[in-house]
Amino acid sequence: MAPRVGVVLFPGSNCELDVLEAVRLLGGEGEILWHGDDALGGVDAVVVPGGFAHGDYLRPGAIARFSPVMGAVTKFAADGGPVVGICNGFQVLTEAGLLPGALQKNRGLKFVCGPAQLRVESDQSVLTSGVKSGTLLEVPINHFEGNYTCSPETLAQLRDEDRIVLRYVRNPNGSMDDIAGITNGGRNVVGLMPHPERATSELLGSTDGLLLLQSLLQAASGRVAA
Repeated sequence: MAPRVGVVLFPGSNCELDVLEAVRLLGGEGEILWHGDDALGGVDAVVVPGGFAHGDYLRPGAIARFSPVMGAVTKFAADGGPVVGICNGFQVLTEAGLLPGALQKNRGLKFVCGPAQLRVESDQSVLTSGVKSGTLLEVPINHFEGNYTCSPETLAQLRDEDRIVLRYVRNPNGSMDDIAGITNGGRNVVGLMPHPERATSELLGSTDGLLLLQSLLQAASGRVAA
């Protein structure tokens, strides 16, 4: 049985179809989860995609965290379910308290869009379990508020617990410690600013995103087997 990946759709999301296509390309089943619903319908993994949830009013993710679906996502994550937030989805996960820290405006107040070289720092997460640490990936970025920040104590904890899963080789946005993606203590929730769903074909410039999303599908398949 193919794993089912639910992709949360907020008003203003714009990357949900890209995620669905990538999931299907890898042999999974993708389905939309409407932000106003308070249940996940038995999916095996959840992706909170990029875009501008609720127009990014107040600040990115600040309104989306109160959508009914986020209560179900929080419970799913607490039960060990695989959850990945991409770009705006990363912002939503930090606002919801599922990941530490925050995403602020890019260094120099500049929007950044283009390919970014990433280094896999840890294979201990649902998004990187199938990729060897030290592997270099090319995955596009597309954001204005992707500058990751946190307290010195949180940064020390992320380092000590091997929870920084991706770093930029050349920091494009001022992100603290070159952080491009982190995971929670349970290793089942990951947030990243780059877009792996946009790196799934040579026609798009890279297939490196498939390596990350394949790990997510494997984690979802584990729940199917269980």
